Amino acid sequence: MHDIKMIRENPEGFKAALARRKGEFDVDALLLLDGEKRGQQTKLQALQARRNEVAKAIGEAMRTDKTLAEKLKAEASEIKETIAALEAAQNEGGALEDALSRIPNILADDVPNGADETSNAELRVVGTKPAIADAKDHVALGEALGLMDFEAAAKISGARFVVTRGALARMERALAAFMLDLHTSEFGYTEHQVPYLVKDAALYGTGQLPKFAEDLFRTTGEHWLIPTAEVSLTNLVADSILDEAAIATPMRLTAHTPCFRSEAGSAGRDTRGMIRQHQFSKVELVSITKPEDSAAEHARMLGCAEKVLKRLGLHYRVMLLCAGDTGFGAKKTYDIEVWLPAQDTFREISSISNCGDFQARRMKARFKRTGAKETEFVHTLNGSGLAVGRTLVAILENYQQPDGSIKVPEALVPYMGGLTVITK
Repeated sequence: MHDIKMIRENPEGFKAALARRKGEFDVDALLLLDGEKRGQQTKLQALQARRNEVAKAIGEAMRTDKTLAEKLKAEASEIKETIAALEAAQNEGGALEDALSRIPNILADDVPNGADETSNAELRVVGTKPAIADAKDHVALGEALGLMDFEAAAKISGARFVVTRGALARMERALAAFMLDLHTSEFGYTEHQVPYLVKDAALYGTGQLPKFAEDLFRTTGEHWLIPTAEVSLTNLVADSILDEAAIATPMRLTAHTPCFRSEAGSAGRDTRGMIRQHQFSKVELVSITKPEDSAAEHARMLGCAEKVLKRLGLHYRVMLLCAGDTGFGAKKTYDIEVWLPAQDTFREISSISNCGDFQARRMKARFKRTGAKETEFVHTLNGSGLAVGRTLVAILENYQQPDGSIKVPEALVPYMGGLTVITK
């Protein structure tokens, strides 16, 4: 969410900043709505003043002119109804707030221009490609082992679901435990168990609603299934005012949850396998910081996610997303892409985003500096540390052996009960 006062004071600057984003945004229409709302506020203040005048006049008229008193009472009743309607409209937010809620975050200055992923900037490549002749993809490997079953999942739930069993099911559990242990013991994140069902306000706060409702799963009641633990974790500070001491060191939160996405608009892409599913699990990282700390925390969070891949011995690269590929709520995003031998390419396994105060404004998440009278909005950051299913895919493809077995990465052996090789 953006500060309408800032837009009002520098509309041309705001237009120029938005011009780097995909889509068309009618800032002039936004300002017209702002003018209407301020006009309503002026009218409301005038009505409140008149209400006070009428109330005083009624008392005087009751002593001197009963007819006038009745007319004033009728006017007071009309004023009361009009004030109630105006106040209700303001409390609901109205057209201005709805329009503001659909405008994406302003990008950081160092985000490269570009329309799509072809303009993303490669920052570094880590490790080397494994030498695998005739690499099989994770589907062929998993099915040959008898441990990955898409057909059974389709009978239960339809397309874009999978059943894993045996050693592969255990590896998913092992990966989540390994990631959580790394982030909590070495990087100072606090592990959480959070709700998987959330209300509208939580998704509005992190920016999924109202714009991306079609990408989500809604229950028959008042809840939505979370698309990421970012929603639950970030909203832990919604509607609150933190003491500066609480974020003197950034507040670092993590959780392993299932995630649910309808993946609207992705028909025809990644229909085979586990890359893009309606249900998957992820270890999420969230940080709450002071404004001056968020850039450094962004780099640190990226390093935390990279460490997972380094410990697993996986080849990857880090990309800085361009303007056209940066998500709605982010001001700057790094993607980590892991090497998949069967596809002969890098694929995203984590996105690490700095949202600045964009989410905090929507959530009303603030802090107060020591000795200060006014509050400020916190900065929020989030990232995958990592997506568990895609990490499983990467291990299957990068650690496949000529006989179809899968070598277990050394870092996971303790979590696999000492198992070093997965065989049929």
